[in-house]
Formats: sequence, C-alpha cells, structure tokens
Amino acid sequence: MSPPPRAWQRMLSGRRLDLLDPSPLDIEIADIAHGLARVARWNGQTAGPHVFSVAQHSLLVEGVGRHLAPACTAAEGLELLLHDAPEYVVGDIISPLKAAIGDAYRGVEGRLLAAIRRRFGLPPPPPDLVRRVKRADRIAAHVEAVCLAGFSEAEASRYFGRAVALPEPVLALAAPWPTDAAQARFLDRFRALGGA
Repeated sequence: MSPPPRAWQRMLSGRRLDLLDPSPLDIEIADIAHGLARVARWNGQTAGPHVFSVAQHSLLVEGVGRHLAPACTAAEGLELLLHDAPEYVVGDIISPLKAAIGDAYRGVEGRLLAAIRRRFGLPPPPPDLVRRVKRADRIAAHVEAVCLAGFSEAEASRYFGRAVALPEPVLALAAPWPTDAAQARFLDRFRALGGA
C-alpha cells in the first residue's frame, strides 16, 4: 500500500504547513509576504513590466476598504490586508475555476484563513466586515480589470459592479511593482497596522 500523498508545504522560514489541518504555529508573516508577492493576479494576464501580485492586490483592497470606511480600525485593516492570505500557499485561482472546483477548494482556503486569523490574533469577522471586505475586493477587481487585464468598463461593471471613484493614492496601488517592492510594502503595511 502506498503512503498517503503529501499534504504539506515547506516554507522558506523552515515551517511545514499542513494544508488540510493548518496550525497557526506554522504560519509566519514573512512567508505570507514572500508567497503573495510571487503569486500573479489574473493568471499573469496583466499589462505592465511586472506581474500584478496578490500582495499588491491586498494592499489595494486595504486602501479601498479604508477609503470606504475612513474610521477603519487597525484590526479591520488587517482583515482587509489578509483577506487573500491563503493564496500564499494555494495560489490565486481565478473565479471561474473556483466555481468549477467548488467546496473542496473553499474548505482548504477557509481552514487556512482561520489559522492565519488565529496566528495574528484576529477574531472571525462580523458580517458587516465580511461584506465590507467583499465590496472592497470587488472594487479593486474592477480597477485591476480595466487598468491591467484588458476589460472594457462595461465588461468590468458586469462582473465586478460599477466603478467607484477612488483617490489617486489608492489608484496608484494598481500600478504593478517589482516582486521585492510588493513584498516589502506588504510587510511594512502589516507592521503599520500593528501586526506582530
């Protein structure tokens, strides 16, 4: 009888993260920042000299969320910033494929996100914060779709909702950066929000 398939990923920190039963003790912010800065949004089908990474998308979502709710707390900012953190180990699967895969993927992603929240002392978010994160994520996706992924405004509106006017400092987060810059800026923002 063959041994069960490996269900863990070794991180550069030396941690070994079990994807099916993740422990908060095996999660390091440096691994998250490193991974997210190297995962391409839109399967890499974006304009510009650099990949638009999930790390950068996370910063954009946090910026959009803070624009929508200027009184956003540091913990809410961390929830926005870390909303796609599981992708540091499972990658960014585009929405059409997520729908095809279904509950298996969502289960792995949900367990990883719960472990990440526990690792950084974040409680499960209340429904209003979940809605705010989803709204900020869709607004960011609209910006990315039009500015980077070749969508028309009408097409982006159909899939992600109508455009929202955003200030220039938030829109500037949608210009792709080199990997090392995305990683460093993600880590800096995490620390500025009080992440430990």
